[in-house]
Amino acid sequence: MLTLADYSKIVKLWEDSGLESRPRGRDSKKAIEAQMKENPEYFIGAFEGPQLVGIVIVSEDGRKGWINRLAVDPGHRRKGIAKALVAEAEKVLSEKGIKIFSALIMDHNRGSKELFRNLGYKELEYVKYFSKKESEEV
Repeated sequence: MLTLADYSKIVKLWEDSGLESRPRGRDSKKAIEAQMKENPEYFIGAFEGPQLVGIVIVSEDGRKGWINRLAVDPGHRRKGIAKALVAEAEKVLSEKGIKIFSALIMDHNRGSKELFRNLGYKELEYVKYFSKKESEEV
């Protein structure tokens, strides 16, 4: 489980992994702190010594769990870290009574799509994701 002390490592890992972050919005230290206070078990990290090499953040709406912000350091890919993080995310969600696990993946992210397919997730071609934001930072 990650803590606020890991914040700079989290942001660096997202950057190194090519994941977008919103440091002035949803990914600000203040926003992450509030989320961690509410559900600390939803912030899962993989470490090699002191180095954060993988992260996943989970969320749920009471009926469906979401696997968010999955990232593995480029130098540590293809070692089973993402698979282990997804398994831990599913475990955390299962302990909350969640039985449906979902992930939103950008269409160009072939590696993540392959990972989730290999883990038994079904790609729904007929679903289109709509989003409305107050600003680009949220």
